[in-house]
Amino acid sequence: MNSIPSPTRDPGGGAARRGKGLAAGTLGLWASVVIGLASTAPVYSLVATLGFVVLAVGAQTPIAFILAFIPMLFVAFAYRELNQAVPDCGTSFTWATKAFGPWVGWMAGWGVAVAGIVVLANLAQISGLYLWLLVGDGSLAGNPLLVTITGVVFIALMTFVSYRGVEIGARLQNVLLGIQYLALALFVVVALVSVGRGTAENATPVSLEWFNPFAFESVEGFTESILLALFIYWGWDACLALNEETKDPRRIPGLAALISTVLLLITYVGVSVAAMMYAGVGEEGIGLGNEANSEDVFLALKDAVLGPWAWLLVVAVLVSAVSSTQTTILPTARGTLSMAVYRALPARFGTVHPRFRTPSFSTLVMGISAIAYYVVMTIISENILADSILSLGLAIAFYYAITGYACVWYFRRELFTSRHNVIFRFLLPLLGALMLTAAFVRSAMDMADVDYGYSVLLGIGGTFVTGIGSLALGLVLMMLWRTRSGSLPFFRGESLDEDTPVLVPDSPDTRRRSIDGGLS
Repeated sequence: MNSIPSPTRDPGGGAARRGKGLAAGTLGLWASVVIGLASTAPVYSLVATLGFVVLAVGAQTPIAFILAFIPMLFVAFAYRELNQAVPDCGTSFTWATKAFGPWVGWMAGWGVAVAGIVVLANLAQISGLYLWLLVGDGSLAGNPLLVTITGVVFIALMTFVSYRGVEIGARLQNVLLGIQYLALALFVVVALVSVGRGTAENATPVSLEWFNPFAFESVEGFTESILLALFIYWGWDACLALNEETKDPRRIPGLAALISTVLLLITYVGVSVAAMMYAGVGEEGIGLGNEANSEDVFLALKDAVLGPWAWLLVVAVLVSAVSSTQTTILPTARGTLSMAVYRALPARFGTVHPRFRTPSFSTLVMGISAIAYYVVMTIISENILADSILSLGLAIAFYYAITGYACVWYFRRELFTSRHNVIFRFLLPLLGALMLTAAFVRSAMDMADVDYGYSVLLGIGGTFVTGIGSLALGLVLMMLWRTRSGSLPFFRGESLDEDTPVLVPDSPDTRRRSIDGGLS
């Protein structure tokens, strides 16, 4: 195994060129965009949220998706600007540490990690469920033990793929993402054709009111829908965490992030409009406002829309969950690798496999942690597992907001030196961070209500307890690590501060062939 390099630049720049030992120059723009899209699990994200967003805001669902896109786009600009200056695979952790110091930086890194672990558990659940829905009459999907074992196997397999190298994962994602978009395109086309022919059961003409930002009927419904919509966009930053393995680490990851977010906006708004035109937002039958359909809109619509080809949507959801499992492991493992390199975690997390050039130990720990969390939560209560997913938006808003603020503060001395800096390093990142902070605070208040979510813990909403509790656990772990002598260089600001040259490759290895073909 490779040892952890010292986070300093030698006189000849060798450490900077060598970086952390990852496979520099492996990914091109297309591969980076694919990873950014795959990490969001487009099909599964729609399955998990579309029905609940409709329950919250009804016909305003399309505008809710558009409004939730705005802070994501603004924060994506923050990611781009910070990545151009500091293309480190630690992303939010590294940038927040440089901007605000070790305490805030550590918590930003924890926000990335805990979001990854929680969503991996849910992805495993969906993978197991949908696999057995394809077998026989689908009744095996009702066996909790079988579904749980299958989910564990999927996490283990995707951990193995991530362990073996980013090249294998990137090629696999091309296929899996293609299946997802093929299924979504087929669903949209058939739904719209049915509406046009008048054969759709609840055909509803598209209305401008669907895109009216002033038509929301309640603040609670608006904030709930925005937080849910934030979840479906989350994941595009995976391509930033692979910046040190990208051909042009200062340019391509940021560009890929922006392309990914725009493509996701088009996807989500397009599919939601098609589904609403076909099924309407009524509370009966296949209507999207029917609570019985909220947990899985596609299961409710697949037979009506696609008939004998309905199984394609089931396959697409399965593929989406499996795909996102692998792409979620990638950035979280690289985040903990970076934390270890700068002494924010035990040195073992910084181990890089000498052959596969992946963060081997961090990858294994991420997979094992996700399996442990999934199994324990399933044993304790599936309601608590469901609440942890509902609370995921808090962790997402938490570390995205920190990144937006970090962009403003890191570039504070040059914010007003050019129009570009005013817009992309100050105004948009700050607005995005403020929006996400507001969403975090309002959502946390709503989640504390005992009627929110599926469980009640400590006399308050279980969603609030799991969401805030998971972030608070980070404080405990940080304080425990602070007591170890190995942590002192980090918490004293010696291993990483605003002026520390970070361990990133100055240029990709030109001998390495990229995923997109040609030489890096």
